[in-house]
Amino acid sequence: MLAAVAAVTLVAVQPGPARAFDLFGLFGSEPEPPAPSATALPYALRITGTDDSDVLQALQDISTLYRLRQDPPPDGEGLLRRAETDLSKLADVLSGYGYYQGTAAIRIDSVPVAGQAGAAAAVGAAERWRNRGLVPVRIAVDLGPLYTLRRITVRDVAGRPFPEEVLPPRITRVDDDVPARSATVLAREARIVDAFRAQGHPFAKVVARDPVVDDTAHVMDVTFTVDPGPVAGLGPVAVSGAPGIDPATIRSFIYAEPGDPYSPQAVAAIRKSLTRIEAIGAARVREGTALDADGNLPLFAELSERERNLVGVSARYSTVDGPGVRAYYTNRNLFGGGETFRLDADIYYLGLGNDPFATQRKIAGIGTNGLGGRLSATYVQPALGGTRNDFLANAFITREVQQSYLVDGGGVSAAIRHRFSDTFSAQIGLDAQAGRSKDALGTVNYRLIGVPASVTYDSTDSLLDPTKGFRAIASLAAYPGAISSPGIVVAKAQGSTYYSLDDESRYILAGRIGFGSVSGAPLGDIPDNFRFFAGGGGSVRGYPYRTLGPIGPFNLPIGGRSLLEASLEARIKITDTIGVVPFFDAGTAFASSLPDFDEKIRKSVGIGLRYYTGIGPIRADLAFPLDPYKGGHVRPAVLYLSLGQAF
Repeated sequence: MLAAVAAVTLVAVQPGPARAFDLFGLFGSEPEPPAPSATALPYALRITGTDDSDVLQALQDISTLYRLRQDPPPDGEGLLRRAETDLSKLADVLSGYGYYQGTAAIRIDSVPVAGQAGAAAAVGAAERWRNRGLVPVRIAVDLGPLYTLRRITVRDVAGRPFPEEVLPPRITRVDDDVPARSATVLAREARIVDAFRAQGHPFAKVVARDPVVDDTAHVMDVTFTVDPGPVAGLGPVAVSGAPGIDPATIRSFIYAEPGDPYSPQAVAAIRKSLTRIEAIGAARVREGTALDADGNLPLFAELSERERNLVGVSARYSTVDGPGVRAYYTNRNLFGGGETFRLDADIYYLGLGNDPFATQRKIAGIGTNGLGGRLSATYVQPALGGTRNDFLANAFITREVQQSYLVDGGGVSAAIRHRFSDTFSAQIGLDAQAGRSKDALGTVNYRLIGVPASVTYDSTDSLLDPTKGFRAIASLAAYPGAISSPGIVVAKAQGSTYYSLDDESRYILAGRIGFGSVSGAPLGDIPDNFRFFAGGGGSVRGYPYRTLGPIGPFNLPIGGRSLLEASLEARIKITDTIGVVPFFDAGTAFASSLPDFDEKIRKSVGIGLRYYTGIGPIRADLAFPLDPYKGGHVRPAVLYLSLGQAF
């Protein structure tokens, strides 16, 4: 039989939390019911007939008998009213989960609650338990067959189907054996509306939902009638809140112009770009309810400010660097224009870590007590004159103590950055550095002044856990040999991409490639902090940090004049909070100024575990080097712990 249904109740119920066996009653186990008394009728409730935890949770959520079980009624009439209230709702829950022939019956002490005679008998049966024991109450569910969703049809208000270029078949396609649950139908409805909004229709809506249930085939067909509404552009953005920040600064981070095509992604991009201002704590962009005279949709940005001053301290221990302490101070709105000023201090002690090169350094005459650190100051002034140009300045002093070299140095830099959009920027500046570098090849005293330039592109959706998009940064810095040091040119490039294999981003392929080159001087004349090293958690996992590349006297790594490295990961979510990540890394540094593929490129494989939190995934990677070499202090396996994805 084919039945046309004018309205099917769609009950969207969120699944409840997973339940676990609680041996000692420590994790919120079922409380004891109230004791029998002369003034109340406590009861013991059982729900039978389903093993589906989602359906069971939905029945419990909607059941008055279940929700008020710790508050017993005073008499049998009160218990009956609860049961009758439930009877009118339970069948709707079963329909909402795709059981359209499902039924539910309630018995009070084996007496069915139905009709006047049944009601009177149920009240009497309940009263017989007064002051004797708990009234046995049972909700018996008969699910019947599970209906599946067979077909989704979308028509306009005139009853015509939309062409495929407007509504692609993938939006309405239904896989086999999809339960005809109300949540599924509502999700498809939202997906259809989102498809029209993404094409510039901000007021798209479903004006009719017509489900048809086939009781013979146990399937449902749904027809949606959609009114797309007008196509709109983005309207002007009215900004409110954040009175302590110069409005010109805020405006410079709004890249959309009136008349640009409307889409939810464009609105989300405005919110995202506004939060790039460090002084902004939160940004909400609200859409207008009507188009303006130009056919554009007005937008309203509501902002809040962060606390201006921030102080932080952290401690760490690494088997590579030993113990360390880091402290910082930041003012996030120094002069009222969103300027940031930051002081960073970092100190560590290499001698207490796993330092396999200590003896070799000593023999090579690289004297150090193992104490290293860095002190830096950074100033950023955004939106110079209300433009999209930012001024950046930095000064630092450092004692860089690594396993194979020592650098004492300092420097200052200044640059202008132009933001073309929220995803693309370029900058150019001046950089001056001076210091002394010492390794197995000898000592280099350097004084360099150069012109660094770079471009950055980032279309990813998250800083710590990207699921789609592309990141790339390329830089070129020329240091002419004018001040007692040979001239060098340093080029770097790195790109990473992320591709989600499913709509929920539970399966993601991620890849990264990095390149570096320094030219213009022999390796021994280049300071160690300008050379390239590979190996470690952010490079080729499984190999000791900054040890891959050319080996010099005393079997110490000396770095290279070029670098090539790559990584590939499959990020697989098992649950909403747990994921596994098999990965492959490869790379090394080369003595030549360009990668020499005749040299050995080191490789590693591994498996990672991710625990996803609100701020980003906690990462644990176990790496296995595939190309160990003599004197490289390479272990069979290395464990890395960190916050955020590897790249």
